Amino acid sequence: MIFYYCKHIVAIGTSTPILEPKHMRKPGRHFLQIPGPSTVPDRVLRAIDNQTMDHRSPEFGVLGRRALDGMKSVFNTTSDVIIYPASGTGAWEAALVNTLSPGDTVLMCETGHFAWLWDRLAKRLGLKPELIDTDWRQAADVDAIQARLRKDSAHDIKAVCVVHNETSTGCTSDIAAVRAAIDATGHPALLMVDTISSLGSVEYLHDDWGVDVTVGGSQKGLMLPPGLSFNAVSEKAKAASHSAALPRSYWDWDEMIASNKTGYFPYTPATNMLYGLVEAIDMLNEEGMEHVFARHKRHARATRLAVETWGLEVLCRVPEHYSPVLTAVMMPEGHSADALRRIIHTELNMSLGSGLGRLQDRVFRIGHLGDFNDLMLLGTLSGIEVGLARAEVPHNKGGTQAAINFLASTEDAQNADRAA
Repeated sequence: MIFYYCKHIVAIGTSTPILEPKHMRKPGRHFLQIPGPSTVPDRVLRAIDNQTMDHRSPEFGVLGRRALDGMKSVFNTTSDVIIYPASGTGAWEAALVNTLSPGDTVLMCETGHFAWLWDRLAKRLGLKPELIDTDWRQAADVDAIQARLRKDSAHDIKAVCVVHNETSTGCTSDIAAVRAAIDATGHPALLMVDTISSLGSVEYLHDDWGVDVTVGGSQKGLMLPPGLSFNAVSEKAKAASHSAALPRSYWDWDEMIASNKTGYFPYTPATNMLYGLVEAIDMLNEEGMEHVFARHKRHARATRLAVETWGLEVLCRVPEHYSPVLTAVMMPEGHSADALRRIIHTELNMSLGSGLGRLQDRVFRIGHLGDFNDLMLLGTLSGIEVGLARAEVPHNKGGTQAAINFLASTEDAQNADRAA
């Protein structure tokens, strides 16, 4: 028996829904162009496919140290990096519970949906977050952060929390500028940064930028499936953990750091994910991190050229804040982003990111991160241009060609590399 379902689209010129067999095979590979999880390279998949080893064996200690030392290089830190079998949300919680006490005030900047979620998590832990509002079309407001810290003469604010690359909006914050703002006030607050969607794709300098806790995840620039999260911690953060009074057990840094010295973990680690992690780090180093960052900037520029040619608007309205990782695109008034995404998914076998929170159904998000090259980007942009036509979204033709022209230009490529 064959079951049928409605694709929720209509043929041009008719209101009759198009039906197709529910289990019809879609040829070709699926284009996963959400801003993470990103496509996992075959090399990483093959590494994860290795037989699980004894996590108390001498061989595991070698693997553990490779993973931990490799992540130090990714974060650009000489401090401890802690690896949890968890999503990025777990790493958020670990950062807060290891350093803060019930009732502590934390200053956050609402750059988008994920900054808002971090704020909600802080409230659930018994903290008192203060949220600096934005219109979700720009990065963290450095001046507002500095002004609020200047008013806090009693130093009630214990931490400043900033999302480096806001995945819901495509805006990247200047973390060095945030640190400079904190230093200019002489405020002792910890600086915590979420790099879940930027780590491995955008330059990040944990030590040089004076970050106290950096939060990361495996499923985006690190090219792994979801399942690993990270805290990079400064000496100041470790000192704060000794007096922090929020309850913690699984997330406790001390026990992890003690075991990690020899490459082991205090509980059963995600062994096969660690296989994949060391392979992914090798791949990043083989390409060269400066080339990784330049590639992401170049693809972001090509994507924005396509969007501008289509006559659509990039959500991020400050060019200095453009994300190298993703581009969020605003829909024309009266047109549904979710309907467009549904057509592209059903007809073209490609996934785009949805609008989150207050942006629901108003934007679609194009991921251009991780193990990603020119041809993959052009396939993505072609699919969007076809989808815009099929969904009858008002637009100009030629966006994909504009990206081709940019990517084909040796001079443009060299300029993009130098800009990176």
